[in-house]
Amino acid sequence: MYSMKEACKLTGLHYETLKYYCNEGLIPNIMRDERNYRLFSDDNINWIKSLICIRKCGMGIKELKEYNDLYF
Repeated sequence: MYSMKEACKLTGLHYETLKYYCNEGLIPNIMRDERNYRLFSDDNINWIKSLICIRKCGMGIKELKEYNDLYF
């Protein structure tokens, strides 16, 4: 499991961007530790990387949410 800071390093996202994606529900199944901090699994990291690729293709947040809904 990875902390928010580690997830940012692994994905190349800024802290604020990753937090926004989490708050918008774009990253499913995020665990929390005893202090209620987010913990990311390898699956979460891979999903974030796929979202980054999709964003680079020009999809907006609304389309990412629709994609998320279709996938899960």
